[in-house]
Formats: sequence, structure tokens, C-alpha cells
Amino acid sequence: MGRERRSAQVQSTGGSSAVSKASAAARGYIQDRFLGLLAGPGRRRAPLVHRGYYIRARAVDHCIQDFLQKTQSHPRTQILSLGAGFDSLFFRLKDLGLLRRTVVYEVDFPSVARRKAALIRRTEELSALLGDIGGEGLGMASTEGFEGAVAGEGYRLLGVDLSELSHLEKALEEAGLDRGVPTVVLAEVVLTYMETSRSDALIQWAAERFSQVCFLLYEQMHPEDPFGRVMQRHFRQLNSALRSLETYPEREDQERRFLQRGWSECSVVDMNEFFTTCTAEEEQRRVQALEPFDEYEEWHLKCSHYFVLAASKGMEPPWTPLLPTLTGSPHHGPTRVVGSVPAAACASNPDSLGLRRYGHRSVLLKPDVVLTTGGFGEDDGQHCRVRTFHVLVKREGGWRAGGVRQETPDTRWGERLYHTALCLSDDVVLLVGGRTSPSSSGVATVWLKVSGTSAEWDAAEVTVEPVDLPAVAEPPSHRWRHSATQVTFQGENFLFLYGGRSATEPVLGDWCFLRIPELSYTVIPVEGAVPERRHSHGACAWEGGAVIVGGLGADEKPLGSLFLLRELQRGFGWQPMETHPPLVPRYSHTAHVHDGKLLLVGGVWLRSSSVPGVTVVDLTTGLCLDYTIDVEPLEWPLMLHNHSSVLLPDEKELLVLGGGGNCFSFGTHLNSEPVLLDLNSILTTP
Repeated sequence: MGRERRSAQVQSTGGSSAVSKASAAARGYIQDRFLGLLAGPGRRRAPLVHRGYYIRARAVDHCIQDFLQKTQSHPRTQILSLGAGFDSLFFRLKDLGLLRRTVVYEVDFPSVARRKAALIRRTEELSALLGDIGGEGLGMASTEGFEGAVAGEGYRLLGVDLSELSHLEKALEEAGLDRGVPTVVLAEVVLTYMETSRSDALIQWAAERFSQVCFLLYEQMHPEDPFGRVMQRHFRQLNSALRSLETYPEREDQERRFLQRGWSECSVVDMNEFFTTCTAEEEQRRVQALEPFDEYEEWHLKCSHYFVLAASKGMEPPWTPLLPTLTGSPHHGPTRVVGSVPAAACASNPDSLGLRRYGHRSVLLKPDVVLTTGGFGEDDGQHCRVRTFHVLVKREGGWRAGGVRQETPDTRWGERLYHTALCLSDDVVLLVGGRTSPSSSGVATVWLKVSGTSAEWDAAEVTVEPVDLPAVAEPPSHRWRHSATQVTFQGENFLFLYGGRSATEPVLGDWCFLRIPELSYTVIPVEGAVPERRHSHGACAWEGGAVIVGGLGADEKPLGSLFLLRELQRGFGWQPMETHPPLVPRYSHTAHVHDGKLLLVGGVWLRSSSVPGVTVVDLTTGLCLDYTIDVEPLEWPLMLHNHSSVLLPDEKELLVLGGGGNCFSFGTHLNSEPVLLDLNSILTTP
């Protein structure tokens, strides 16, 4: 592809970012009245995109304002914004009165600079902040490769290709950039589009050109995990590949990159760390409450794949706006991996299995029959909430899709995500809760009757239909991301419903007992310290009680606690359990117990250096062992969140079904087919 075409594609990403920032500002995430003027009218973005651009804008503001505050004793300072596009940084800071001694230089492709200049000139609110606007060329002659666009009070807009370093230096010199003035260089997702040798040269040039200089970089990282692969594919399809990732895939690589090119100090944090440690709790709660939101996994995954870097040279004292946040950070560092679990695809023709979905639930009806309900994914060629049931049957050593006869439509079933499914017998499944949208009040509890003659079972042709549910005084189903576990008390079976969230409560910590099969409320005393409220946790039955592990807490941070609900003489008791070493906090995983060993499969944690695999906890000793999943045999990224899994105890295998989600603005990824994990080696470990 020609260089001009690549440049055009890169320029288009800047325009899309401006529209996304403007949409976030319109919804109250960003306090910036200038974004809409610069980006123009655009389509409203999704809440996930709003959060993503909010944290990007907040990170830049945090560091830029820290620089201005630390250099306020200097008579003059400079901001050099590379690839500025239609950003509003100058206008926002000018309006706040923060640029009394600061000149802002913005650089972008000549065509972008011309468009922005024309927009500023014809927009009274923007031009008023510039005072007397200079003419084309900033009073200098245009030179091949760059051109002046706008000059105003404390503002210079230049049209230069950043990859042409000699042209850039000449343009900045003629525009008045001072080598001896404290300067911060800003590059938001800019250098990664350049050839790495050219971006390296620019980083070194900035360190050498100024005597007192800071560098603020916001870019992608961690390219080889499933989310990173989807992210890279997205940018390649836009003909704007992320070039830096091959040479500098992790933040340690980026830190070395700067330290080896003349910078004295350098610190890097991913955006999960930035949000949790650099954002006041009150501000976190404000953002979390702005609009209905239920894409926590994708939010945390996006933040784990972007970083903010702050480097400096010649600053007294050194400019380190991110270092104080690193103390005691729980997100970084190596995991305790002791082995791996082999993964294998289930079918040579994945399309025939029809399980490209997430937010669904699966249950084992018989040793060789799995029923899957609900979720969001592919149905009849469309991405939508899935209303059809799905049956997998194991025949002749392999799994294949079975035929399902289903009443459609049926308002008792609806189209639900994040519900629970509990198999009460070979032919009865109970569905509790779930949602249609993050603002829905929840959907009804449903009994599913799975019927068919023996011959039909053998042919994998079954009928799944909802049946009438006995009335419940106060239906507990208006929640999702909860757990429902079968427990036993004094010889009777009960449904233990715990946690979750609702349209009005972002996280729940209550529970109830429903007698099976009539689902009547029953009061059973529960003693002990109550677990922290949570949703998206793991839960499974054990020794007549339940195991509750992980989840997302009230502050949208993963939890690492493990609780046992144990039967006592007069009721149940909560018993916290310590593991050795401590569990890494995670959520959106699945959980099973086999012979006293708790298995945690997949999920999301805030460590950007790895993804969760399989964790085994001995429920007697508390020993905790982490295993990676060997995905080498798979030809597609395996995303283990929003999935379901079924334990096959006789084979010591785990069947993982579905999973994935909306990967920020990079598109939706759905796991291609079910995957078998061979657990024999880890379940026989003493």
C-alpha cells in the first residue's frame, strides 16, 4: 500500500476519535464544551466507548495539568501536541485560565491542519479564544512538506508529516518553539502508526532538542492475548496497523525504549491502574452512574491494553506524575503458573455447532447431553439476543449439535442474558433471572421441560418448552449476573439465590432460600460475617452447601475472596477461606468442584501481563495453583469471559461453550466453537 493511502487511513482514525470524545462529552463523561464544535455532529457512541475515551481524556488532563502546576514558577512553558487532529486541548485549557504563560503547538498532516484551521476561523467561539489570528504561513513562507495553518495568542497550528523529522524541526523553529523552555510533548495514539525507526528517532530528537522536557504517550500494548489479537486485526483492516507493538509489545519494553533514547525518568501504568489509583472515588462513582452499563469485562480488557507513559529529562524536580500511583498496585507482576492445560477444538465444522454467543448458560442434562440457553450472539445470520435453545450430544467420541423442537415465540422465555440455569433432573431445568438490556427490570423465572423418547434422545431430537411456574410471593428473578445453587438443609433441597445486580442496584449482596420444587420462600438462619456484595462471581454446590468465589464488587473492582456456606445445626454459616497463595481477584469466570478441588475457569482480572487460565483450589488445605491454557491447537483467539462451562467428571474434562463480547470499538468477538480442556493432569496432582 502506498504511503499516501496509509496516511489517509491514519487521518480517518483521528476523526473517529474526535467524534467519540464529543459523544462522551455530550453524555457528561468529559467536561468539554469545545469537542462538539471541533468534531461536528456525529452518531452517539455506546457506553463502553464513552468510558474508553473518558479515561483517555482524563489521563492526558491529569498529566498535562500536573506539568503546568509543577512549572508555574517559570515565566514561559510549551506544549507540543503531535498528531493533534481535532482535539480541543488548547481551547479547554485556555478557557480554564491555565495557559497564561504557555504556548501550545499542534502538529498534524497538512490536510488535517487546513481543515481544523478553517473550522476555527468560521467558529466564533473558537476564534475568540485565539485573539488576533495570524494568516496562512504564520508570517513565514510555506516550505515543501509543511505549512502553517493558524497562529493566535498562545497557539500555533502546523501542517507537517511527523515522519519527516527535518521538516518538523524546521516548521517548529520558524513557528517560535524555544529549546530552553520547559516543554511537554504529547502523543495520543500517534507514534504507533509510524514506522518504528521513525518514531524512535522522534523520541530521541525530543530528548536531545530541549533542555527541560517531558513526554506524554498514550498507546496500545499487550498484542498477543485474545483481546490484543482482535485489536490488531481491527487496525489492520483499517489499513493503519499498530507498528510499535511488534517491537514494544509490553510496558516494560516502552519504558526501556525511552530510557535508551536519552530520557532520565520514565513510568508507565495501564488504564485500569490509572482509573483506580489516579481518579478520586467520588469521580469514579460519578462516571459509573452516568448511563446504564453492563460491559464490565470489555471495559477492563480495553483498559488493560492501553497505557499512559510519562518520561522526563532535565526537570528539577523530576516530572513523575504517575510514580506515586504505583505503590502497592495489585494489578502488575507475574502470576504463579505451575503448568498448563491442553485445549482442543470440538468439531471440524464449528458452524454446525451453533454456539457463537456470550452471556448464556449451559447445563449437563445427561452424561452426554448439554443444553444451552440464552445469551447474545449469532442467530439466523444476525447478531442479537438468542431466543433459541441449543443441545449438544456426544456421539462416537465427538460432540455434535442436536435437533431441538421449541415453542417460538414464547413470552415466558423471552430473550435473556446473564441468567442462571440449574438442572434439577434429567428433564427439568430451572432458569432464574437475566436481563434483556442493562436498563431492564429483569425477566421471569421459568421451568423448562426437556422431553423425548429414548429413541429421540439417541437421535438428539428433543423438545424444550417452558411450563407454568408456581406462584412466588415476591419473585427473586429481577436480577442478573447472580448465582443459583442447590443446597441441602435437614434433608430437603433448596435453591440458594445470591448476589447479582439489577436495573436499580449496581450490585446486590442479599440472598434467599427457595424450597424445591415449589420455589416457596423459606427462612433459614445464616450466621457469620456477610460476604461483600458482588456479581459475576463463581458459585457451585459442595457438601450440601455452596462455594462463592470472586466476582465484581460495589466499586467495580474484582474480588479475590472465597466463602463457604456450610450447613449448621440450626441453619447455615458463612465461613471465609484463606488460600495459599491468595487468589488473584477475578470475575466473569466459571466454577466447579471435583473431589474437593475448586476449579476456576477463565474470567477477567486487572493484570495486563496475562489472562486467567484455570486455577485449582484445594478446599481442605487452601492450596491454590494457577495453570495457563495451551491454546496453540486453536486457530482463533479463545476469550474466556462471558462463557459457560460444563464439567465432565468421568472423563476429567471441561467443556467450554461460547464466550467473548464486544471488544471496545474493535468489533464483536465470539469464540468459534466449543473447546475441551483436559484436566487429568491437574486433578490428579496431590
